[in-house]
Amino acid sequence: MTAQIIAVAVFVVMFALIVSEKIERQWVSLGCGLLMLIVVFGICMHDAEAVGEILNYKVFVNRGFWYENSATGNASSGINWSTIVFIYGMMIMVEGMGASGFFRWLCLRIAKAVKYRAVPILITFMVISFVLAMFIDSITVILFLASVTVELAGLLGFSPIPVILAEVFCSNLGGAATMCGDPPNIIIGTSLGYTFADFIRNTGMLAVISLIFTVVYFYLCFRKELAEGTNTEGLKEYPEPVSAIKERGRFAISCIIFASAVILLVTHAITGLTVASIGVMIAVATLLTSGKEAVKFIKKAIIKRCPFLSVFLL
Repeated sequence: MTAQIIAVAVFVVMFALIVSEKIERQWVSLGCGLLMLIVVFGICMHDAEAVGEILNYKVFVNRGFWYENSATGNASSGINWSTIVFIYGMMIMVEGMGASGFFRWLCLRIAKAVKYRAVPILITFMVISFVLAMFIDSITVILFLASVTVELAGLLGFSPIPVILAEVFCSNLGGAATMCGDPPNIIIGTSLGYTFADFIRNTGMLAVISLIFTVVYFYLCFRKELAEGTNTEGLKEYPEPVSAIKERGRFAISCIIFASAVILLVTHAITGLTVASIGVMIAVATLLTSGKEAVKFIKKAIIKRCPFLSVFLL
């Protein structure tokens, strides 16, 4: 009974600290998780075997963690390392893409294609936010898109708030559309044996339908505000997409790695590669081609991009 009371108390304290925002939430969740292992399972229950099951470290030597011959589930108790390994790998890839200027280039290319008009920018940025979030964490997508949106808003004279708000909605929809878009989807897919195609056929179709309604809604709500707020008088030239590319070689490599990641994820049910394997391969490819910046990418991916992953330790 004592163990149950302490476990509930730790759980309540954790959420109270997270809501208060006095301590960064990753440290709160990590600290409470460690407290749960030591006090509840160690001191109160004297159950070392339960600690091992929760940490789930044996999964790394399990062949099914890296390669599966069929779409059978990889369900296990404790920490879902498949999700953590995959997202860390993808975040390292994202750091490489950001450093090469890929995201800024893509946004400026789209803006140039619609002739730097505010309303078309709203619609196209919503769609690209949806598409990118299908393969990259939605929060990361917004971080990159929002920075370019603010830049274009300052250049063209419209308010960036409606566009960023619309991008947030669409990135959440894109994340829900695929197996690798959001952590909960990865957990469901790896635990129950669902493939990328399974998610596309089910949640993907619903997400696309929702995207259509969302685009129409934001267009009707903000088209007049954006059109009237745009002021390009005295503006002689627009930023060229090529200006976003820092090094052509690195940019090309980033595009190849991202395309490879998409192909591997779409075909993982055929190849048998798990999301953990794909995450590791993408991360290794990025680090091997990034030279001296490899350590910086690892630090950014772990500390800045993925602090929320510590919640999986509970």
